[in-house]
Amino acid sequence: MVRIRLRRMGSKKQPTYRIVVCDKEAPRDGAFIEVVGKYNPRTEPETVIVEEARALHWMKVGAQPSNAVQQLFRKTGTLARYERLRKGESLEALLAEAAAQAAAAPAIDPKTRIGRKPAPKPKKAEQPAEAAAE
Repeated sequence: MVRIRLRRMGSKKQPTYRIVVCDKEAPRDGAFIEVVGKYNPRTEPETVIVEEARALHWMKVGAQPSNAVQQLFRKTGTLARYERLRKGESLEALLAEAAAQAAAAPAIDPKTRIGRKPAPKPKKAEQPAEAAAE
């Protein structure tokens, strides 16, 4: 059985993921058939890039998305477009809609956060009452 799932990339404690099509029996970071997207949870907001044409093709021929990938596809609208494809809507119209949605999305800052919150900004010292009276 063929699955669409996440493959972990990145260094220690700084994960990024690729959305890959692979055999169900393959290890998490093992052999895969094709890369159909990227996911970076460390950017603000998180980055999800999906090659809609390839993802829809693989789901159409029977590949099952994992739970995590299913949530990502739901967030990007890929799952809804797949349901519409199954009901008979044309692939070209769906891909044009996906491209328009991707173009309208806000720009994502490529800087990544490592998990630490930024230090609070120091508060301005209050002016002494004598200086304010003058």
